Amino acid sequence: MTTASFASLAERIETLASTPSDAALPDDAESVVAQLLAALERGEVRSAERDSDGTWHAVPWVKRGILLGFRAGRVVPMPDANGAAGALPVSFFDKHTIPPRVLTLDDGVRVVPGGTSIRRGSYVAPGVVCMPPVFINVGAYVGAGTMVDSHALVGSCAQIGDRVHLSAGVQIGGVLEPINATPVIIESDAIVGGNSGVYEGTIVRSRAVLGAGSVLTRGTPVYDLVRERVYRAESGRPLEIPEGAVVVPGARAVRGAWAAAEGLSVQTPLIVKYRDEKTDLATALEQWLR
Repeated sequence: MTTASFASLAERIETLASTPSDAALPDDAESVVAQLLAALERGEVRSAERDSDGTWHAVPWVKRGILLGFRAGRVVPMPDANGAAGALPVSFFDKHTIPPRVLTLDDGVRVVPGGTSIRRGSYVAPGVVCMPPVFINVGAYVGAGTMVDSHALVGSCAQIGDRVHLSAGVQIGGVLEPINATPVIIESDAIVGGNSGVYEGTIVRSRAVLGAGSVLTRGTPVYDLVRERVYRAESGRPLEIPEGAVVVPGARAVRGAWAAAEGLSVQTPLIVKYRDEKTDLATALEQWLR
């Protein structure tokens, strides 16, 4: 089912979102938010979609609905995984409209004990493995067979493809506002090395590999040593890492006599190769971890 099938829900969300900020929301606001979050959890709608030509774009009405959930919510004590408020040794307080998801064995998601939290309104496909602690935020999409390793964050509305490995300490930034801004996209079969960060709507195409410690932002130029070109975000277009690219942290000299005299440089990701059989052999261990 596509977002087009939810025209009436989208129309109601747009109407509710246009309610003046100083006015009370109508009585059905919470139920409308609940419908949207349930549809997101089932994967029936997404906060971003990929066109047939590979272009990604945000789905504004879905993002407005998520923001509506924060507006309609009130801060309450959060229940534990069994739904019993106050049963946790540490107290948590959040908007009542967007609590943690309660998974069952039928969801087919492997959540290893140790402090993982998956928020309502996120889609986590069967075969996903979550190593503790993990946080997956509202509006996120995590595809089948993906590994989300320890201390990893999947931010609000981030889209993670199938069979991706998000290594330990990875930060995938969330993008809720502005409404039309494309969230971070990690396409299928990509590998994101430990302590890497991908932010501000960056798109990592399928089968790309980010070496440990790589940081990608909208303001980050990426130098392709193979094709001898530079990838940058442009007006209206995010930074994109090409399919199969292997990215490692690098540095480039800062211009100017004083900077040169001091030996200064700035962090710059480098594409040093494109994925081949040797790269795939080096990452084959992932299948055993699943």
